[in-house]
Amino acid sequence: MTIPDDRKYTQTHEWARVEGNIVTMGITQYAADELTDITYAELPEVGSTVTAGQPCGEIESVKATSELLCAVSGRVVETNERLREHPEYVNQDAYGKGWMIRLEAVDIGPLDGLMDAAAYERHTAGG
Repeated sequence: MTIPDDRKYTQTHEWARVEGNIVTMGITQYAADELTDITYAELPEVGSTVTAGQPCGEIESVKATSELLCAVSGRVVETNERLREHPEYVNQDAYGKGWMIRLEAVDIGPLDGLMDAAAYERHTAGG
C-alpha cells in the first residue's frame, strides 16, 4: 500500500491534506482495509464548526462503526456527497475519491504534531 507523502496522519488513522487554509480529510487506506466493506459515512453539515480531536462523523462498515476525528478545528466548507450513494469509494480509493470533508481551518498548527507518511508507515507496520 502506498501512503501519500503530501498529507499528515493521525494515530487514529485519519489523513489531512492542506491547501492554503483548506484542509481535506478522510480515513487512511489502512483504516478502510481494517473496516472492510464500508456501507455508510455520516458526515457533518456544511457550515458547521468542528473541533480538533473531536468526532466529526462516523464510518459504518459490515464489521464496525468508527468515529471520524477532526485533525484541526474549523468550519466545514464541503462534504463528499458522492459517498451517500457510493460509500465503497472509501475502500476503493481512500486518498482520492474517498475523501470525506473539507474544512476552512482556524489554525493549521495542530497538523505539525501529526505523522508524515514515513512515520505513519512505521505506525501501521505492526498491524
